[in-house]
Amino acid sequence: MAYRIGLPHYANTAPLLHFLAAPHGVELRFGVPTELNRWLLEGEVDLSLVSSYFYLEARGALRALPDFSVAVLGAVYSVNLFHRKPWDRLERVALTTESATSARLLGHLLEQSGVTAEMEPANVGLEGLDRYDGVLLIGDRALTAYANLLEHAPVSVHDLPTRPGGVYVSDLAMRWFRATRLPFVFALWATRSGEQPPPEVVALLRRARREGLGRLGEVAAAEAERLGIAAPLLQHYLWNFRYHLEPPDRLGLAAFAGAVGLSGPEEYWSV
Repeated sequence: MAYRIGLPHYANTAPLLHFLAAPHGVELRFGVPTELNRWLLEGEVDLSLVSSYFYLEARGALRALPDFSVAVLGAVYSVNLFHRKPWDRLERVALTTESATSARLLGHLLEQSGVTAEMEPANVGLEGLDRYDGVLLIGDRALTAYANLLEHAPVSVHDLPTRPGGVYVSDLAMRWFRATRLPFVFALWATRSGEQPPPEVVALLRRARREGLGRLGEVAAAEAERLGIAAPLLQHYLWNFRYHLEPPDRLGLAAFAGAVGLSGPEEYWSV
């Protein structure tokens, strides 16, 4: 039976996946984060990128690889609340159904701001702003929605509009950073607790990551063409990520656990 690896097909994981070729005996299976979480827990895949909130909520049922993550320190650019009303006047928000982590992070940030808003899962894009005060999008949908609102490609990261086309864009990772001064970990590679991935599979993932980061311009160009986004904007987006679960990322993960009431024995969230 093949060893099954679960993967999301988002631009922010492209440096991990672009040069990942499954050898004989390894099967790659693609899905959105909520699907990957379920597949891993139910045994449909053996190793997967899973959302950090799901990992924390699993309370020890999963084991994370010690040096893999999808994290950022500051803006992430692809976990955005698009809204017509100012943040402190939000009343009704549509939530992506692709990621529980982003939805839970938004709930925490609104609560910390003293904002009480009704949050409703809904598979809508920016057209949802006709019915909702805000729409939470993640991944490629958030990235392309933001890029399509821009009148021109920014020449600098310091030139990124926060209200393009009259729409407020709140980057949730940046709001987290301003509150904590810590990275935010969106995803981890994990197996079920007690199940070690084969060393050759971990080596395969590390080689693919090393190649992807070393040839980031090539990866960015391919993703920019796929999404119809300016290549320089896409390359900046990718080099902004942290893929190694370093000590600051672990501190950020622990802080998120505490923020959403999932603190517990250290083994539940540490790796």
